[in-house]
Amino acid sequence: MNLTELGIKDLRELLNNKEVSATELTNAFIRNIEESSKLNAFIEKTFDKALMQAAEADRIIGTESQRSLCGIPLGIKDLFCCKDVKTQAASAILENFIPPYESTVTQKIWNEQAIMLGKLNMDEFAMGSSNETSTYGSAINPWRSSASDDFLTPGGSSGGSSAAVAANLCAGATGTDTGGSIRQPASFTGTVGLKPTYGRCSRWGIIAFASSFDQAGPITKNVTDNAILLKAMSGFDPLDSTSAKIEVPDYEKELGKNIKGLRVGLAKEYSLQKGDSEAKKKLEQIISLLETMGAEIFEVSLPHTEFALPTYYVLAPAEASSNLARYDGVRYGHRANLDKNDTIKDLYEKTRSEGFGTEVKRRILIGTYVLSSGYYDAYYKRAQKVRNLIKNDFDKVFKKVDLILTPTTPTSAFPLGSKGTQDPVEMYMNDIFTVPANLAGLPALSLPVGLDELGLPLGVQLIGNNWQEPLILNTAFNLEDALGFGSSPKNWWA
Repeated sequence: MNLTELGIKDLRELLNNKEVSATELTNAFIRNIEESSKLNAFIEKTFDKALMQAAEADRIIGTESQRSLCGIPLGIKDLFCCKDVKTQAASAILENFIPPYESTVTQKIWNEQAIMLGKLNMDEFAMGSSNETSTYGSAINPWRSSASDDFLTPGGSSGGSSAAVAANLCAGATGTDTGGSIRQPASFTGTVGLKPTYGRCSRWGIIAFASSFDQAGPITKNVTDNAILLKAMSGFDPLDSTSAKIEVPDYEKELGKNIKGLRVGLAKEYSLQKGDSEAKKKLEQIISLLETMGAEIFEVSLPHTEFALPTYYVLAPAEASSNLARYDGVRYGHRANLDKNDTIKDLYEKTRSEGFGTEVKRRILIGTYVLSSGYYDAYYKRAQKVRNLIKNDFDKVFKKVDLILTPTTPTSAFPLGSKGTQDPVEMYMNDIFTVPANLAGLPALSLPVGLDELGLPLGVQLIGNNWQEPLILNTAFNLEDALGFGSSPKNWWA
């Protein structure tokens, strides 16, 4: 039995039954990570820390002190500050930054006695859809196309997280989702990724991209594991003013319930371009499955969806330009070398020019422009109004249906370097189905549903109303059980 192929729930049972020790399990994942350098998923390894945590877990297992994730090895996206562990948000401007504090989400996970294997690759400051903007270089999707040996994107910005879970380098991983950065990578790698309701998970200690969009969530091998990890990550935090004071359900206990009578909406605006595409066939298969289970299918309309992408790419860069103003070379991170007569302004300019990558600079410039005098009303203020219209569309639809079913992405994973080199909008189009849920602050999950004609994973997205994670997870669980998607990438990288 290959321990690393198992998910959180199965590993938890083995640990509880003393069929394997946390130390054995951790060493198995460490071996996988050491043999997978080609994937470039882990960018900071914390093996000494992991083995210390594993030894402590072995001491605790079977006692009254044992918690829900005791002995489970996880990977952490490089956006989460971890005390005394290098955290760079995959950016040169945070070179060698070692936080003196722990993010709330990761602290909750450690409180549940999980094991930290290391930090995972990502797009710089979470800005990207392919993991190509990282200062550490691209993470590589463990899946390969049957038509080519090209390296494929694992998605972004949580590309390292999705690649690591798909390649059995950790039992689960944290991600963050600003415009689809958990769901799109999950779709590209055949994993399960959930963006919770805005406010469900604390943002404290997570390096900010766009504060009114960012939300932490889990990427796992299956729906049950997602429910387990989400519970550990969730909860009110007085350190985060946007954190919701709402009780956290036991998501795992919600799984397996009958979905007869569930009302599922198909939004006509979320249509795939190619009428005979494999993605469309998979979506039709899911619709048929839901009807077999007793769900009712309704066509619904979200008329302002066509404005979601331009609205996002006005508002998110505006917030990013404000959040990233703090990186000035004075307090922490990279500091440029100055000439004799350079001023403080020169320090700022040189540091930011050297430290930020091309995509981050592009978004800072866009954000500064739309917030500037004379353009604020024309762009930023108008985009805020459209955001409200998009939210209102969802509010109306959720009076008629319980969930909305859409594709997660327009296509399966694409080759690295194939999009966005000349036209960044081509890359932004990958977020077309995921961005609306972020604009409205709604929970949404990507579930793997099969392979396309190239042998690559495809996902569907379930969007729910605020705080409806239990309903989303239960529906996904029922679909997962019926589909039996058990495909995994071939181990070509070891």
